[in-house]
Amino acid sequence: MKCPICLSPATTSYILYDDRYGYPGKVDLYACLKCFHRSLNVNLTPDQLLELYSRYYPRSVYQVADYRPHKPVSFIQAWFNGEYASAFRWVPENVRILDIGCGFCESLGYHQVRGCEVYGVEADENVKRIAESRSFNVYCGLFNSRLYEKNFFDVVTMDQVIEHISDPLETVRGIAQVLKPGGLFILSSPNSNGWGAKIFGRYWINWHVPYHLHQFSIKSMKEVASRTGLKVQKVKTITNSEWLCYQWLHLVTYPLREHPSGFWSKKGKLSLLQKIGCKIIMIIHKLKINHLITRLFDLLQMGDNYLFILKKE
Repeated sequence: MKCPICLSPATTSYILYDDRYGYPGKVDLYACLKCFHRSLNVNLTPDQLLELYSRYYPRSVYQVADYRPHKPVSFIQAWFNGEYASAFRWVPENVRILDIGCGFCESLGYHQVRGCEVYGVEADENVKRIAESRSFNVYCGLFNSRLYEKNFFDVVTMDQVIEHISDPLETVRGIAQVLKPGGLFILSSPNSNGWGAKIFGRYWINWHVPYHLHQFSIKSMKEVASRTGLKVQKVKTITNSEWLCYQWLHLVTYPLREHPSGFWSKKGKLSLLQKIGCKIIMIIHKLKINHLITRLFDLLQMGDNYLFILKKE
């Protein structure tokens, strides 16, 4: 197989299955020998992608009454918790913004309070009722640049989304078209070249197949930028401290193939030993040990999450 980004040879890293929500089947994970990009050998149609997220992702259980927009946080709190791992935290006030993969619309509410003109895109149709209740301009479906004017947005964001997209090059070309000259594309995405993937191997939480189709490296992101009229302006590894807690819980509750996880899914079940293990992990997490470990690896630029800021030239 060839790398979908730089077209260099790629080799199989792991054979994986959905270890969260029980989507059937197994898939091969390939690693590029040149740019270190990782990708799945799957070809999901737009209809299959919509079915995947609407049926298997957990937002169908969310209620309108559960909606809470993100809130501003102090610098120290945000740094210690790793909250600057999220792209929306880097958006300035009073701009026109498109959040692709806006999820439960928490970021749209956050930006609106800060004087921004907000737009969203979300593949999961379960979010439609939230957007309608708050009068948010959200398109339910896959991002299509033809839905917007060219040079329209000051900022486009993707928080943990680009890894879900079948053709990231085509999508980023579209983003470049709707961005104003000098506009910013801010995104976060897992770092499969960090310490977590090396230590936990096939049990790393962010392989997350078949939802995560791509795992970017700095080299592969620079390749995408150079081919779409953008330039990588900043790269950081900033990781939310909760991720390491989730990793331990993921290990303790790891499911059989085609079975939903008792941690990630309400359809899953936990044994008594798993419940005890989860309680111990949560006690340790409250001692802030995970926070300290996460901050250390981020300082070493080996964290589990990339933050990229790209600028339209």
